[in-house]
Amino acid sequence: MSGKTVNSAILLLIIGNAMALISDVFIKLLEPGAPVFQFAFLRSLITLAFLLPLAGQLDRKNLFAGLQIHAFRAHIHLAGILCMVIALGNLPLATANAVFYAAPILVMALSVFLFREKLTPLSVTAVFSGFAGIVLILRPVEFNWAAVAALAAAFALAINAVLVRQLPKQQSTVHKLFLNYLLILPAAGALAWWEGAPWDSGMLISAMGSALFILGYNITVLLAYRQVDANQVTSAEYTGLIWAVGIGWIWFGEVPDLWFLAGSLLIVVPLLLTGLQHRRKEPAGRFNQPVSVGNDPANPRPWRTAQRKNKPAIL
Repeated sequence: MSGKTVNSAILLLIIGNAMALISDVFIKLLEPGAPVFQFAFLRSLITLAFLLPLAGQLDRKNLFAGLQIHAFRAHIHLAGILCMVIALGNLPLATANAVFYAAPILVMALSVFLFREKLTPLSVTAVFSGFAGIVLILRPVEFNWAAVAALAAAFALAINAVLVRQLPKQQSTVHKLFLNYLLILPAAGALAWWEGAPWDSGMLISAMGSALFILGYNITVLLAYRQVDANQVTSAEYTGLIWAVGIGWIWFGEVPDLWFLAGSLLIVVPLLLTGLQHRRKEPAGRFNQPVSVGNDPANPRPWRTAQRKNKPAIL
């Protein structure tokens, strides 16, 4: 599976999204009341350790270029991790992931306000349809802090995705990832110390599993998008929702209802149609490392917006 053909790239993305869901499962299996700050610190520290063998790809002469924007994105990333832990711990796996899929829709909306981009009629439809889908999935009668956390996680993903284009263009993916997790550590460590929770060895296993599988997702994304045009394969990203439904149903006994199915369709279908419209307009071509919510590896959890030719990332 080199990612050099459309079929192999699609297969890589399907496998990658399954790995991202396994990362979510490690979070969901945390004990109720688990210290979330300790988890965020350990996951960030372990991810940084996994990146150390790739330190040769760092531009050491300009190591801290773009420090302000890197620092801002890192702390948004940290907030996203914390919100994701709360959401996954209190919502069904599929429900939380369906809300996370609001990130590409939020990217569209933020791009209008921050960069004065113009949306097509179909993109506008995707925005309103996506918000309607979120309302159907969460339903006001069931709205709680876990739902707020899921929405906040989606906002964190979207903000980080939009800010990717403000990062120095010459920095490699490894460089961006390394700085992201390095800059998270002081705040995450201070919050873990303030939390004052006793050391939990089980937390170390959960953090390691989550970090490992989310990095595995990032690797499959980079391989898939390195030589194949994004608009040819990006729809494979939405298999993540299928994995979420399947794993939630089999592992946690979470049976999706009609509200969930209807809301998910309202979120995903317009995004797919937007991607198809983009595919008809854009000539086929190759490019390296598309930039959008899912392709920004510095996100805790990656998402892709079908509106642009360019979407790691994760919470």
